[in-house]
Amino acid sequence: MPATETHCPYCALQCGIRLTPEKASIRLEPTDFTVNKGGLCAKGWTAAELLDHRDRLLTPLVRKDAGDRTSPLREASWDEALDRIVTAIKESQQRYGPDSVGAFGGGGLTNEKAYTLGKFVRVALRSASIDYNGRFCMSSAATASNRSFGVDRGLPFPVADIAEARTVLLVGANPADAMPPSMQYLDAGRAQGARHIVVDPRRTTTAAGSHLHLQPLPGTDLALANGMLHIALREGLVDEEYIRERTTGFDAVRAATASYWPDRVERMTGVSAADLRRTVHMLATEKPSMILTARGAEQHSNGTDTAQAYLNLALALGLVGRPYSGYGTITGQGNGQGGREHGQKADQLPGYRRIDDPAARAHVAGVWGIDPDELPKPGRSAYEMLDRLGTDEGVRVLLVLASNIVVSAPNANRVMNRLRALDLLVVSDIFLSETAAMADVVLPTAQFAEEEGTMTNLEGRVIRRRRAFPPPPDVRTDLELFKSLAERLGRGQFFSDDPRTVFDELRRASAGGIADYAGITYERIDAEEGVFWPCPAEDHPGTPRLFADTFPTADGRARFVRVEHRDPTEVPDREYPYVLTTGRNMQQYQSGNQTRRVAALTVALPEPRAELHPDLARRHGIADSDMVELRSRRGRAVFRARLNPGIRPDTIFAPFHWVGANLLTNPSLDPHSKMPAFKACAVAIAPAPEHEGTT
Repeated sequence: MPATETHCPYCALQCGIRLTPEKASIRLEPTDFTVNKGGLCAKGWTAAELLDHRDRLLTPLVRKDAGDRTSPLREASWDEALDRIVTAIKESQQRYGPDSVGAFGGGGLTNEKAYTLGKFVRVALRSASIDYNGRFCMSSAATASNRSFGVDRGLPFPVADIAEARTVLLVGANPADAMPPSMQYLDAGRAQGARHIVVDPRRTTTAAGSHLHLQPLPGTDLALANGMLHIALREGLVDEEYIRERTTGFDAVRAATASYWPDRVERMTGVSAADLRRTVHMLATEKPSMILTARGAEQHSNGTDTAQAYLNLALALGLVGRPYSGYGTITGQGNGQGGREHGQKADQLPGYRRIDDPAARAHVAGVWGIDPDELPKPGRSAYEMLDRLGTDEGVRVLLVLASNIVVSAPNANRVMNRLRALDLLVVSDIFLSETAAMADVVLPTAQFAEEEGTMTNLEGRVIRRRRAFPPPPDVRTDLELFKSLAERLGRGQFFSDDPRTVFDELRRASAGGIADYAGITYERIDAEEGVFWPCPAEDHPGTPRLFADTFPTADGRARFVRVEHRDPTEVPDREYPYVLTTGRNMQQYQSGNQTRRVAALTVALPEPRAELHPDLARRHGIADSDMVELRSRRGRAVFRARLNPGIRPDTIFAPFHWVGANLLTNPSLDPHSKMPAFKACAVAIAPAPEHEGTT
């Protein structure tokens, strides 16, 4: 077989790779694709090992005794597995109504699969019950961007523009570990004299290479941003002409930031007034400047308002829409951008249309060939849906695709109990994840190199995933799964399992929407190394850079939104005196269902390690590599300690790639985005009792 050029299955950079079959293996190498330019991280280099991994699911599995989740899983035919699913769907909907059957998707699904999943739930199931794991990732920054800019595209400019910025403020981002090939752009900027400021409670690899490192207490990033804007106003650094000509609503923000004087913000955040001032002066005077946020700022119960505060700062300094300048948020999951554009969210239809908008309903229903009145109303967001599983008013039959919610959802003990309460849990995956191990039916699905489709990377560039190999004989694609289930439900005429056919329908469904793909074709993607949306016609060049002349709002102006700091819903006290924050390690990805099976990655990082300051460790009699127990109001988890003098003494960091961290995290939701508060909860620490595990 010839070599195939495709893309890495991991993060939102979507690095170009080449797969070449050899006698006993598959050779993987990076390509000179425009985003990664020959770079690749450790995860990407090892991605081909997953294709023939010994743990690969190769046939459907069902419980030996139907209805008894304690009975073992056994191999089954596709007909038996699908019949069990359809029988449960029909029984549940007859007894509890259409919304009692739902789906939980993922930011790793191709655009074609994400689109079809949203359509399947609304058209085949006639249910409102759908959301996805991107709600736990990008939702806060997306909400803030939509209300200010009228559009959410993680980076409204190509990632290569970062290399041209003179000043970059990175808030809650650690791309050196989470997205290593992207560092070439930061490195190129520094080589030309650019200065970078990193906001993070830990001295990460990214922070270590910065010009200035600010270490706020987790949960105080909003106060930090408002404090910067206060200084910019007081010292005459805002761009009054830009504000007057291109924005609206600044007077309310000006009034709100008046009380965020530097010494007050220093007390709130722990960041010195001098460092605040240095940061503002660099952003305002050493242009072009960028402000980039990520999950450290956004995964809070006030994450939308926190992202908004940095967006306000960028607008006030006149950064947005100017060359090599502006505000952006760094998407994490491989298709985190495309996955949230085409219908996986509970309140959304394709093209970033709102499901409660009559015009949007009419357009999409017309493409789908149904009456608009057949479309359900908005459903519940991800954690709200999970929290009600198995109840009379909640989902009773759940389909999970491309997500491992046992590891990735907050307050995981509660989520596991709700999963146990389901009448039927169905999981489609490539490995038996922790979630799949709880399922009644497990379906094997094709991997990244075994399917066709498109992905949309962090820049809004739609790229092509090409099939290099056929899937194993008894493994099907998710598009084939949706088609088969729809046929058994009497709705098969509305669905196709051909990716190109699905993409062409997606183009029509998204036409005229915010995320307009109408002019994007497979052929254009191949010829142009991806096409940026919006692209409303085949003769349109695509839109690499947004906001140069106008914003897609009713009056063409960006909107300032007044936001105020509020404490996290859970703050340290005598019983739980420290703040736990969570995040990524370089060697692992998401819930670890894939990367924890790769020998080279697990040798480098075989287990989760909780990082704590040496002073905190001494107070509790903990040495480096000791086992420690962290406790919160929701659970307990055991980690190996890693002493790190670069973390705040009042803060503990734990990676979320294993079961453990999210047993502790707080499910308190942001009122706007419904993002859980992953990045700040109160914990206690002690040496772990011998032979005890995580609960």
